Amino acid sequence: MDNRPVIGISTQLLDAAWGRWDRQRAVLLPERYPAMVRAAGGVAVLLPPDAPQYAAQTVERLDALVVAGGEDVDPELYGARPHPLTVANAPERDAWEAALLRAALAAGKPVLGVCRGMQLLNVVFGGTLIQHLPDVVGHEGHVGPPNAYGRHPVRPVPGTLLGGLLPEAEVVVPTFHHQAVDRLGEGLTVGAYAADGTVEAIEAPAGFVLGVQWHPEQDPADLRLAEALVRAASLVRETALITAAG
Repeated sequence: MDNRPVIGISTQLLDAAWGRWDRQRAVLLPERYPAMVRAAGGVAVLLPPDAPQYAAQTVERLDALVVAGGEDVDPELYGARPHPLTVANAPERDAWEAALLRAALAAGKPVLGVCRGMQLLNVVFGGTLIQHLPDVVGHEGHVGPPNAYGRHPVRPVPGTLLGGLLPEAEVVVPTFHHQAVDRLGEGLTVGAYAADGTVEAIEAPAGFVLGVQWHPEQDPADLRLAEALVRAASLVRETALITAAG
């Protein structure tokens, strides 16, 4: 019997080309996300955008949720007007992933938000976003060169969930983002900062609910976050099996 926990990963919709098709609506997720989950000991299941009313029954079938990176979150969700450089063109994804997050939080399922996923997690908790980080920090060090990820150090906060998983004073991480947390969502805690003060990780006070601004799937040599997610998901799975056996 395969007892590996099932980890759902959100995806995006876009027009893509392959084979004899030069334009076909497709569900897309960088392969390194499921590869990260598999390497950490989980089963990866891709979650294309769906109607928000189906989020709870989808989450019920999962042991944990990963909300992947992607385009910007719609500023209307946190009561702001769009910055000229904001690219928020996926309302169906915004609605679906917000519903998935709320369902996972209500069900006590472990959550890992990556980049956009962290930003949406903050918005779901009532927080806001900086729409163009260079306007605030004065540099573009959080964005890599074209078609590549940048790298910079982050400083985990001791005593937090993230600080326990990454106990070093600094960790160099793969990064590619131009937005970040502004007002922290209600009840959330900062788990890491960049040297310029940018919030690099957030977490909820109970359970495994973690958002990171960087891209851990791009660093296959460091699976600590994914392995922690899989451990938390395994506990959820074991508890559910014991309850069902009753």
